[in-house]
Amino acid sequence: MDNRLEELERRIAALESAAGPRLRPDDGEVLPAGLDPEAFFALAALKERVPPPGAVLYTGSVTLPNDRQIDWQYGRTTPEVLEADWSQRASALAALGNPVRLTLLREIVHGRTTVSALSAVEGLGTSGQIYHHLRQLTAEGWLHSPGRGSFAVPPTRVVALLAILVALER
Repeated sequence: MDNRLEELERRIAALESAAGPRLRPDDGEVLPAGLDPEAFFALAALKERVPPPGAVLYTGSVTLPNDRQIDWQYGRTTPEVLEADWSQRASALAALGNPVRLTLLREIVHGRTTVSALSAVEGLGTSGQIYHHLRQLTAEGWLHSPGRGSFAVPPTRVVALLAILVALER
């Protein structure tokens, strides 16, 4: 029995190490960077450059489906984030809190940039309803109109939007 238990423990340990470090363990805590420096390269670089109490940083280098390349980085020190008036962000977050608006953003990122093209997507509603949602997203800075009748996610918001979506993964 002891040999079987030891063998199972060895096999589980091998599977866990082959899977690599978890960036978000089940208990919600981040594992220390010492476990695998390569997995935490961005965190290590941030800690090298920003003294305690630290900072929050998001960064991304993405190629969108239309081959548009966007490289972006933005950050704030911990005191700046903690001392800010968080309620000022409520309307921008609320604009994302609607499934139709998230679908519109996804479709626009994928190249459907006109109301005509967006109207062909199942579940988005009438063109009037689509315009209503596009106005909300535009008012909060999630969209802009680079040309008459077309919409795009501004380059400064593409990585932010993707970072929010990634942050909501579990």
